[in-house]
This record gives sequence, structure tokens and C-alpha cells, in this order.
Amino acid sequence: MKWQDDPAASIATRLDAAEALVMTEGAAALSVDAVAKAAGITKGGRAMRLWHGREPDRLDDRPMGKAYDAQAAARTGSDRSPQAMIHAHLAVTRDADDADHSRSAVMMAALLQHPDQLSDTRDWYATRLSGLDLEDAGDRQVVLAFLAGEGAFLLKALGLIDLSDTQWRALFDDMLSAATSPTDRTGGR
Repeated sequence: MKWQDDPAASIATRLDAAEALVMTEGAAALSVDAVAKAAGITKGGRAMRLWHGREPDRLDDRPMGKAYDAQAAARTGSDRSPQAMIHAHLAVTRDADDADHSRSAVMMAALLQHPDQLSDTRDWYATRLSGLDLEDAGDRQVVLAFLAGEGAFLLKALGLIDLSDTQWRALFDDMLSAATSPTDRTGGR
């Protein structure tokens, strides 16, 4: 099967191309045209339509976000509560490899270069935090752990901190513990 026929492979190919562009030329060089050229595919081809979706010149992080959300949902079982989804998100982030972190950082850097295209990402964060009550101490702990995880991810992915795998896992294990409500710790949920 050619990579063009495999959406997951074509996404990885495009993300690899985007990552290489950012690493060699900076985030400002990232565009749909530049990614298509670096990936060796046409901007109008099926592989790039899967990338940019709605608009030809729009960078689209939805395929990667959906894959990440699917991994998190697989870890929650039948519990789709905001607390469970954040707990699962932290676990997925902890367990992701360096390539996943780098690709996610590239997409974030690319989106920051195109502020007009941040609405999907803002919506994703709003959805992730919806249903949590910041007046509730337990929910605040979940939000705090989530924000700490996102910050640690960005700092590591952007090369601003260097953590060993052991250190990374220990930090995320602590965040996962903090994101577990007292009811969860006693087996009540």
C-alpha cells in the first residue's frame, strides 16, 4: 500500500516534512505549499486535502488531534467525564515518544504563526476544560495537573528543558496522581 492510500502514513509524512521545515527554516516558513513541496506531494492532491481539509491554505491540526483524542478515549473506558479525559490525556502525553512530541510542537509553532487559524485549538482546550468547576478544589487539581502537563510538554518539545525518560515519567506520574480526585483514590468512582 502506498503512503498516499494510508491516511495515517500520509499524516506522518506531512508532519515529518513540517517538522523538518520548522527545524531548518523556522516556524515562519511553514505553509501548506511549503509542506507539500517538502513532502513531495501536490497541494491539490488527496494527501494534502487530508492535511488542510476545509481551506487550501489552512494548516489543519485536526487529524493529529483526533488521533490523540482517540488514544485518550481508549484509556477512559466508559467514563467520558472531563476528569477522566484529562487523566487519560496526561497518560497519553506521558507515554508519547519524542517524535510525537516534536510533531505536536511543530503544529503548535505553525499555528502560532497563523493566529487566524487558532480557533480549532481554542475550541479543543475549551472542550477539554468544559464541565470542570473551578470553584471545586478537586476540579482545580485536575485543571492544574492538565496545565502543568501542557507546559511540561511544550517546554520539552521546544527543547527548553531536558528531562530523562525517568524524570519525565515521574513528573507525569505525579500529575496523574494530582488529577485523580479523592473519590477516585478511594475507589468510589
